[in-house]
Amino acid sequence: MAIDLVLVVGATGSVGRHAVAGALDAGYRTRALVRDRARAGRFPEGAQLVVGDLTDPGTLREAVAGVTGIVFTHGSHGDARAAQLVDYGAVHNVLSVLDVPARIALMTTIGVTKHTPGHDWKRRGERLVRASGLPYTIVRPGWFDYNEPDQHRLVMVQGDTRWAGAPSDGVVSRAQIAHVLVASLTSDAADRRTFELVAEQGAAQSDLAPLFTALQPDPAAALDGVLDRDNMPLDQEPAAVVAELDAFRGRF
Repeated sequence: MAIDLVLVVGATGSVGRHAVAGALDAGYRTRALVRDRARAGRFPEGAQLVVGDLTDPGTLREAVAGVTGIVFTHGSHGDARAAQLVDYGAVHNVLSVLDVPARIALMTTIGVTKHTPGHDWKRRGERLVRASGLPYTIVRPGWFDYNEPDQHRLVMVQGDTRWAGAPSDGVVSRAQIAHVLVASLTSDAADRRTFELVAEQGAAQSDLAPLFTALQPDPAAALDGVLDRDNMPLDQEPAAVVAELDAFRGRF
C-alpha cells in the first residue's frame, strides 16, 4: 500500500508532535488531528490541521478523508471511563468512519495484557485493529524518556511479559517511539506485528528493517498479539464490546 497522506491521532500529545514532524520529514503529506485549533499550539510548517473530537465519530470524517496511513498516539490519563472513551473510543471511532483501507500504526503500552481498566481498553483497541483486516503495526512502548544518556539502541520484544509497572519494564524516548511508528507504515516486515519497544545501552540503529524482520507476525484472524498470554477470553467481555468487534471483523 502506497502511503501519501498520513493522519496523526493524538497530534498535540508529546509523542504525537514527534510523529507529525517525523511524517513530514519522511515526505508524507501530514494531517494533525486536534480538538481545538486555537489551543493546538505550533506544528511544523506543512502540517495540515483538522479539527475533530475523538469521542464523536461524526466529527472525524474530514480527518480521515483520503488518508492512506494513520498513526495513533493518543491516550487518556483518567479513570476507566476516560480509557473507554479515549483509548478504545478513538480507535473505534476513527476506523468506523474510514471509507477506504489505510495502513495503521497504533501505540498502546508495555504491560497492556496485565489487567487494569486502562490496559483492558487499550487492548480492546488493539483487537479492533487486528479484526478490521487493515495492514497494521502495534507498538507497545516502555516508559517515556527515562533513558540514561547511553540508552539509545532499540529493542523489540514480544509476548508482553514485563509487568512490573515501573521503568524496570523498559524505557524509550518519545522521539524514538514516533520514529518507529512512522517507519512501520512503509515496512512490509512490520505488517501484522505487535511488539514491545524499549531502548537499551548502545547507539541508535540507522536501519530498523532487521528489527522488524526478526519479529513474529500475529497469527491470521488472531485477536491478540503473537505470544501474548490468553487471559482476556472473548466470552467474558462486555456484550457491547463483542458486538463492536464483530462489526469490525473483515471490514476491510
